Formats: sequence, C-alpha cells, structure tokens
Amino acid sequence: MTSDETPDQSSDQTAPPVSSVPVIRLDLDGDLTALFRAVCDVPSVSGDERALADAVEAALRPLAHLDVVRDGNAIVARTHLGRSRRVVIAGHIDTVPLTDPPNLPTRVVGEGAQAEVWGRGTVDMKGGVAIQLALAASLTSPNQDVTWVFYDLEEVASDLNGLGRLARNHPELLQGDFAILGEPTAAGIEGGCNGTLRVEVRVPGVTAHSARAWMGSNAIHSASVVLDRLAAYEPASIEVEGLVYREGMNAVGICGGIAGNVIPDECVVTVNYRFAPSRSLPDAEAHVRDLFSGFEVVVTDAAPGARPGLDDPIAADFAETVLSLTGGRPAPKYGWTDVARFAELGVPAVNFGPGDPLLAHKDDERCPVGHLALCHDALHAWLTR
Repeated sequence: MTSDETPDQSSDQTAPPVSSVPVIRLDLDGDLTALFRAVCDVPSVSGDERALADAVEAALRPLAHLDVVRDGNAIVARTHLGRSRRVVIAGHIDTVPLTDPPNLPTRVVGEGAQAEVWGRGTVDMKGGVAIQLALAASLTSPNQDVTWVFYDLEEVASDLNGLGRLARNHPELLQGDFAILGEPTAAGIEGGCNGTLRVEVRVPGVTAHSARAWMGSNAIHSASVVLDRLAAYEPASIEVEGLVYREGMNAVGICGGIAGNVIPDECVVTVNYRFAPSRSLPDAEAHVRDLFSGFEVVVTDAAPGARPGLDDPIAADFAETVLSLTGGRPAPKYGWTDVARFAELGVPAVNFGPGDPLLAHKDDERCPVGHLALCHDALHAWLTR
C-alpha cells in the first residue's frame, strides 16, 4: 500500500495527455485472454498508471455509444440510452510493485480449461479491467445504462485513491442505482467489506550510551508489552446481514533505534486493524485505543467498511443471475475495497471478478482463464437479458 512515485492528480483532462511515447493499442474486439494479457503487460504500479490510462482512453474514446471523460489517470465511459436505471461497473488499473526480477510480461501455464495467466496484476485486478473493456465495447445497447470506471491509485493510502478523487471532483459521474467492483472473488459474489484502520503505537524510552544502559530506558524492549497484547488478542467473527466477517489485529511494522551504541528513546509499532462493517470508524478507533491503553496511539490511515447490501432489489437480481451461472452463494469480503466508497455515496455495491483473492499481491499471482470467461459471460447475461 505504498509507492515511491509522485501521483498525478490533475483533473478534467478530456483529451489524451501530450506524450512522446506512442500509445499502446488495446484490441477490445479480439480474444479476451489476449486482451487480459495486454492490459497486464502494461506496467502500472500505483503512481505510474499513465501509459495504461492512455491506452484505455484511446480504446474507448472512438466508440460512438460512449461518452468518455478523463480525470488525471482515471477514465469514465458512460452510455446515455435513457434506461430506467444505471449501474456503475468499476475497476482500478494500478498494481502493487513488480517483483525482482519482474513478474511481467505475463505467461500462460497449462492448456484449455486448466490454463492460467501468471504475472503481476492478473489477480488484483486486471482481469476485471479486461472484462470491463471488452463489454464496454461490445454492449452498445445494454438493458440499463452503464458507467464504466477505470481508476488509479487504489493500492496506496486512501486519501490518494482515484475513485475518491472522482467522488470529490465529479460526483455526478459515479451516480447510479447499483455498483459492481471487479475485485477478485474467484468468480463468486462477495458482499460488503471489512473496514481498515492503521495506527502507530508509540513506546517511549530514555536515551543513554549502550555501555551504560542502566542510565536509560530501552524503548524497543518496552515494546514487548505492545507485542504481547497483540499476541494475546483474539479477533472476532461478526455476522452482518447473514455474512460472517473475520476481524484481524496485527503488527505490520516496527521501527526504533538511533545508532549502534545508543539506547533508543522511542519504538513505534505499526498496527493494522481490519474490522467488521457493523463497526463505525470511531468505534474501531476506540477499540484500538482501549487495547493499547497507556501508550500514545496515532491514527495514520482509516477507511470504513461496507455492509453487504444484498437485500437491495437490484443487488439481489444481480446475485440471482450470476449465481445461477456460477453456482455457490454470496460470501463476505474480508479485505477493504472501494465498495465502501460507493456505500458512502448511497450506492449499493458488490465485489465480483476473476482470480483467487488469496493470491492477490503474491509473487506467484495467477488467474485461471476459466474465471475470466465465467465472469464475462455472467455480466454479459445480466446486462442483456
């Protein structure tokens, strides 16, 4: 969730940015797997999405049935058919950093129904993006108006998120009756999402020369109290509207020390709390502060969760159509996703996309070709029946 790049947050670019680099061509009418690989093979680590954003815009802007708007490196394409309802189908185009050596370009392992596409972004979440692009081009007259959203900066701090920027700059572009986020769900439906809260727990000490350690107080040693509380913590499983969300409280970083011969006067333990959507942000913060009472707790990043929303009539209709083709039943989304942003806008939303979410961000990230076809066909069926 970090990037060393400086994000491009310019807005309202209605034409491709001037660049000396040729725009990559995406074939939206060809083979879906080939399109998927082409989208993945354009590196787009958070903060460096311009090349892919240019390619997406260049592919969509010539389509007469779509109205295309660009905001920074986010592209929004809309139909205006006068339908009685509008669905927003969204996906982020950025990825976490590549491995060393890079896990791009993609490669195909296996054949036929067993084939998998390996490489960065194959799970999180360029499969969903490729499906969006293919359907945006082919569905010239869907049964409801559709807003296709391709946005940047999802894999970094929430205040940089491209969907959040669109909500601030152009909230009218995200208006709809229902939203689908193409995050990986192994071709199932995942409702809502956990919230996330990241804090720094600051442990004080007193500096001294390490040769006279008794003259100081070692903050790193004292941090064992924080770590003991985390080790003893038992995360809850909380049912919300029929789905059970598993919470989590974990140290994700620790920092301390001044020099090799100095007793440190501070140690900072970074803790990430994933909490069920039944909790508000203030509730989650209070819970964390209570756990670490006696220490200074500084909130560094926070985003609320989203309730499942599957009782909404449109969401229920979508679930019925999709699950009749894919099987299974709705499940909770344990990670945070931008369905929470749609929930804040009053738009019910679900997660639905190809790829096993357990493989997101892993070095061996890979997506079955079968997932890709299944999600494409289910969305196509729902938008045309």
